Amino acid sequence: MSDRKPAGQFLDAAIDLLRRVRDEEADTIEAAGTLLADTVQNGGRLFAFGAGHSSLAAQDVVYRAGGLALMNLLAVPGVVGVDVMPATLGSALERVDGLASAVLDSSPLRAGDALVIVSLSGRNALPVEMAVNARALGVKVIGVTSVAYTSGTTSRHASGTFLKDHCDLVLDSKIAVGDAELTLDTVPAPFAPASTVVTSALLQAVMATAATSLADRGIEPPLLRSGNVDGGHEWNGRVLDQYRDRIFYRH
Repeated sequence: MSDRKPAGQFLDAAIDLLRRVRDEEADTIEAAGTLLADTVQNGGRLFAFGAGHSSLAAQDVVYRAGGLALMNLLAVPGVVGVDVMPATLGSALERVDGLASAVLDSSPLRAGDALVIVSLSGRNALPVEMAVNARALGVKVIGVTSVAYTSGTTSRHASGTFLKDHCDLVLDSKIAVGDAELTLDTVPAPFAPASTVVTSALLQAVMATAATSLADRGIEPPLLRSGNVDGGHEWNGRVLDQYRDRIFYRH
């Protein structure tokens, strides 16, 4: 590392990644936002899924002030975050064959819907199987992953494939294998992960594109306001009621 302090180095690394995403993924972000807008216009429902820390970015676009009210979390028990005990169980569940099938069989997902799958490595059975089975149902799948893992690691799915191989669109977060931006001689392992920062920004860019695309078509985007501003609860109540048949986090 240089003579700069680690905090500044990390922030610079994150900014560099965001610039790469802005410049290199612009067309795919536009396509992903348009796909979501198409889904909304055609009466479809929107879902997001992520396991472990990848779930943080998925959760960030659900029931979010300034976000689309129609985005629902497709939750898999035990892998939504680090609240399961022991936390290592979540990592183990990502490798279980058949878990995604069981979740989809009991989920509201149907043909014409759109599903965003967030998986940094894209190598585990759960996100791969989720994408394969969702597309078989007629669901459009947007994968958010680091393509670097496809050449830097091996797949843990029986097919030998990665998430990116089973998506309608793939957003590349550009995160290096290992998800650690800094190294130091006195620290025994690489540190300072940036995947959450970059992936969340990627998804918010897609949401912004979707909202704008709907507005360009003369359709009011179903956006939520902050409950901490005057009139926010009333606004949200109207939107949630108008789209209640496509919102599942209220049930």
